[in-house]
Amino acid sequence: MKKYIAAMLCALMLFGAQAMASNFYIIPDSDTRRLTEEELWEWQYDALGYAMNEIFARHGYHFEPGGKYEGYFKSQNWYHENEKYATNKEIYDHLMTDVEWANERLIKDVRAQMRAAGTYNESGKPLPEVDYEPEIAGIFSNFEEISLKPNIRMSVYSGPGKQYYRGADGKAMASSNGRIYACGWENGYLMIMYWTNNGSVRVGFVPAGEISGEVDLPGLDFAYEDAKITKKCGLTDDPAMTRQIICSLQKGEKVTYLGSYVNSSSWAYVETETDGKPVRGFIPSDRVKLLQMEEN
Repeated sequence: MKKYIAAMLCALMLFGAQAMASNFYIIPDSDTRRLTEEELWEWQYDALGYAMNEIFARHGYHFEPGGKYEGYFKSQNWYHENEKYATNKEIYDHLMTDVEWANERLIKDVRAQMRAAGTYNESGKPLPEVDYEPEIAGIFSNFEEISLKPNIRMSVYSGPGKQYYRGADGKAMASSNGRIYACGWENGYLMIMYWTNNGSVRVGFVPAGEISGEVDLPGLDFAYEDAKITKKCGLTDDPAMTRQIICSLQKGEKVTYLGSYVNSSSWAYVETETDGKPVRGFIPSDRVKLLQMEEN
């Protein structure tokens, strides 16, 4: 993923901060836990300014147009300007909690201490960089980008169950801090497409219990038809970028046909086995034939 950043710099300069796609909090629990002076001194002075404004941003605070805070928080998928309350005073009065006000005051105090000491605390933690993931050019039409609570890591399996093959040597994970696309549910698992850390794409399933928040998408309705491979091919969980092969399928091999997907290519989505585990993935649509069609 990181290798795409340099290539996208020109695009970012043209389209501005709103073209970015990040989804994380600087201090994830500053809305629910009282912070301490000691932990705030671990941050640089400027980073604390953003951490303080993050408290307001959670509630859709109306930042100064064109200002640094507006640009930063509009680059976060979780930030949405409050449409219910037109003024920040209304946000203060209706939404801010005692914990948040206490944390806001403490951050202000620590920043004042830094100024009095003549330091910007350069040895502290800097503001985390806003990352950029481009849209997936090969996204299927029935997938849509969803917004999840930041800082969540989700286990990814090739099918709707922990018995299925899992990529990345059994450690495949999706982060809610990046772009997540989804199309529907099966057996309590959400089918998603996302960028991996090495710049490839993966399609897989994440368990509902690892998703924070509701995802309002329909149940998936797969065909589950018996089929066979008509010509040797490779099964991939990345039909958009690298098309890296999970396993090879031989002519005449039986598979379960689930459905068809189209991007720049036409794909059959099938289920088979690899290393004794069920696995789902994509093969060129002309490499599989339904047995029912053969019988007819």
